[in-house]
Amino acid sequence: MDHDLQKNIFPEETGHITERYYHFTHKKILFIFALCLLIIVSIGISAATGSADVSFGDVYASLLSKIFPDIVESSWVADVCLWKLRFPRIFMGLFAGVALGTAGAAMQGALKNPLADPYMLGIASAAGFGAAIAIVFGTGIFAGKYLIVGNAFFFSLIAAAVIIAVAEKKGGSAEAMVLTGIAVMFFFHAITTFVEYFAEAEAVKGAMFWMVGDLGKARWEDFRFVIPITVILVPVLIWNSWDLNIIGAGDESAKSLGINVKRFRILIMAISSLLVAGVVSFVGAIGFIGLVSPHICRLIIGGDNRFLIPSSGLMGAVFLIISDSIARTVLSPAVIPVGVITAFLGVPFFVYLIMYGREYC
Repeated sequence: MDHDLQKNIFPEETGHITERYYHFTHKKILFIFALCLLIIVSIGISAATGSADVSFGDVYASLLSKIFPDIVESSWVADVCLWKLRFPRIFMGLFAGVALGTAGAAMQGALKNPLADPYMLGIASAAGFGAAIAIVFGTGIFAGKYLIVGNAFFFSLIAAAVIIAVAEKKGGSAEAMVLTGIAVMFFFHAITTFVEYFAEAEAVKGAMFWMVGDLGKARWEDFRFVIPITVILVPVLIWNSWDLNIIGAGDESAKSLGINVKRFRILIMAISSLLVAGVVSFVGAIGFIGLVSPHICRLIIGGDNRFLIPSSGLMGAVFLIISDSIARTVLSPAVIPVGVITAFLGVPFFVYLIMYGREYC
C-alpha cells in the first residue's frame, strides 16, 4: 500500500475504532451504575410494600438513621416493621441474588454453555436434599439451629465434588461437567422425593418450601456467613474474567496463550460452587436467577465477562428482590415461596430469548 495513503487512512481508522471501544465501555459501566441505582429503588419499593403502612420515605429514613443517627430520625413503627421483619429477607435477597447471578455468569463462561447455572448443575438440588434429610429425620452434620443449613451446605459441596471429580477424569471437559451436573440434579431430585414419600405431611411441606427457595427464614445472624462468602468469592470470579474471555474464544486459543484450561475450568467451578453452596444453604434452591440474569445482561451489554459477571450479580439481586416483593403481596396474607415467582417470571423471558434472541443463547 502507498505510504501516503496508509498514513492518511490508518490514523483515522484507528481513532474511529478507539472511539467506538470507549463508547461501548462507557455504555457498560453506565449500565452497571444503573443497576446499582435500580437495586436501591427496588429495596425501597419492596420494604414499603406489605400489610403494615410504611412509606417510601420512611424506608430510606430508617436506613439513613442507622448510618447518621444524629442527623436523620425515623419512626419507631417503621424501625420495628423494617428491621425486624422486612430488611432481613430483603438484604438476604440482595446477597443471594448477587451470588447466584455471578456464579451463573461464571459457570456459563467457563463451560461455554448458556444453560449452565447452579440449579441445572445439581448444586441447588443437592442442598435441597440435605435440608430435606434434616427436616424429615432431624439428623445432620451440625446440631441445633444450623442443622438444616449445615446439611444443605455439606451436600451441595458433595455435588460440586462429584462434578469436579468426573471432569478431572475427562480432562476438565466442559461437556463432562454439564452432563454430570444434570445427572446429579436428577439423582438428588429423585432421592429427595423418595425421602419425602415416607415423611409426615408437615415435614414434607417444610422440605417443599426449601426445595423451591424461600427468604422468609432469613435472620440477621445468617449474614455472618453469607456476607464473607459473597464479598470474598465474587471479586475472585471478577478477577478471572479476562481468562474467561480467552476461554470463550476456544480451548486451543487459550492453551496457546498459556492458560491451563483444565485447571482453570475446575477452579472456576469450585469457586462458583462454594459461593452457591454458602448462599442456598440459607435460602433454599431458588431457580432461574443464575440462568436468566446473565442472559438479560448479555442481551444489553454483550458477552465481555469483565462487565457481564458483575452486572449479572446486580441483575440477580434486582430480580430476586422484586420477585420476593411479589411473593409477599400477590396473595397476601399468604406468602408464596420466592422460587415459584422467579420461575413464573423467568420461564416466559427465557422462552422469548430462545425464540427471538438466538445469538445470545
